[in-house]
Amino acid sequence: MPNRRGQAQRCSDFSRPRSVVGGPMFKNTMPRYEILSEDAMASLETAWRRLMTEVGVEFMHDDALELFRQAGQKVVDNTVFLDPEFVLAQVAKAPREFDVQARNPANNVHIGGDFMSFSGVYGPPFVREGAVRRDAMMDDFRNFTKLAQGYDELDSAGGIICEPYDTPLDSRHLDMLLALQTLTDKVYMGNVVSGVNARDTIAMGEILFGGREAIEETPVSISLINCNSPLRWDDRMLESLLEYARAGQPVVLTPFILMGAMSPVTIPAALVQQIVEALSGIALAQLVRPGTPVIFGSFLSNIDMQSGSPCFGTPESGIGLLCTGQIARRFGLPFRSGGGLTSAHQADAQAGYESLMTLMPTFLAGANWVMHSAGWLEGGLVAGYEKFVMDVELLQMLRAEFTPLEIDESSLAFDAHVEVGHGGHFLGAMHTMERFRTCFHRPFLSSSDNFDKWTRNGSLDTNDRASVVYRKRLEEYEQPPLDEGIREELERYVIRRRAELGD
Repeated sequence: MPNRRGQAQRCSDFSRPRSVVGGPMFKNTMPRYEILSEDAMASLETAWRRLMTEVGVEFMHDDALELFRQAGQKVVDNTVFLDPEFVLAQVAKAPREFDVQARNPANNVHIGGDFMSFSGVYGPPFVREGAVRRDAMMDDFRNFTKLAQGYDELDSAGGIICEPYDTPLDSRHLDMLLALQTLTDKVYMGNVVSGVNARDTIAMGEILFGGREAIEETPVSISLINCNSPLRWDDRMLESLLEYARAGQPVVLTPFILMGAMSPVTIPAALVQQIVEALSGIALAQLVRPGTPVIFGSFLSNIDMQSGSPCFGTPESGIGLLCTGQIARRFGLPFRSGGGLTSAHQADAQAGYESLMTLMPTFLAGANWVMHSAGWLEGGLVAGYEKFVMDVELLQMLRAEFTPLEIDESSLAFDAHVEVGHGGHFLGAMHTMERFRTCFHRPFLSSSDNFDKWTRNGSLDTNDRASVVYRKRLEEYEQPPLDEGIREELERYVIRRRAELGD
């Protein structure tokens, strides 16, 4: 795995993951859109150093505080006043790029560089089917997992795709992990509700991939560790971080910032706070285990200053996303941001344009790990079936748009002009006939039918068509093969742990 100089390196107590790249991953080699000048970057650096040194960051966990204390950092009660040079030295231990293995090697992912990986919606307690909004159930979790398995545009179903209301709180993570590990053969996300849940995630990964050594050699899960902005890391998140870092599993250190509520209202102030929060978490991960794979996380938007409600798909969030990509590259880290975010209650026009307002800068910035790529509605409270399908359509279109042109003798098509001549048409030209099946992106959801044909087919709007698509996809779903011995061992583990947890 390359270091800052692009040379092979190896930490004394953590082997860099071996290369396992495969599958239909998207490589975005288009130029990055950067909006911060060198002067602006210098101002941000001065500000984050000051905030880190003079205000500090709270860590609500004794083990974390002790690690910083032993590393020579100033600790007062739960607040750590960090030396910026110390933090940068810790950040330098993190790999610039790394691999995560899936149980199907064709679906392995590479995090960093020009690669972009996409996972589904994460965390909603509710689900929407058409006009019905209801509590999420375990069947919904399984359905969204199956849908993610069926689309190459998604590299992962995610983690907590939705919160199943009909499963016990203390043990539902076991059912969710079992679904992610058996219904898909793609990369999955770990549970972070507690250190107990994190340990179960690691243990089930060991069963699926052949032991602790195998998952430490090349990680098998990615876990989201959210900061309680402003400037506080809570105990449960830290417990999970400590467990995953000890096992060498990647963690996404993500400040959760809604400007006006969790940060000052100005974008520069939010960016400074985001840097301090993310880097402090990354420094802790490296103290636990040098070389732990990390992702510089960002979840940056704003609130409605009249209602206090979160807003998504805003110009401010797009600007913040573009800036975050530029900042993460400056630190030599892969970064997470973006997604199909919207405040809309259903998959309507607002949902479409707000999602595009987030996904377009996601591609322009080249985000490496993109959560909430499909299914997000109502500010993250709802996982929508129709919205899931619409977002996959958006991802397909953006991937086509951000694929560089191939310019050669064939694509320049001089012979086609010779064949057609002046004033003719190219419909029957040999150049067209050889390419008409693949020359343009063909949407699977959008309709270009004329009015008469559209009417004959039922006058279906986008929601109606999306409903037909996702139901058909679920009917056609085929479970990826899994060794029966491994499946049985996973199921036995779930049954045993459920009993131990009192459920």
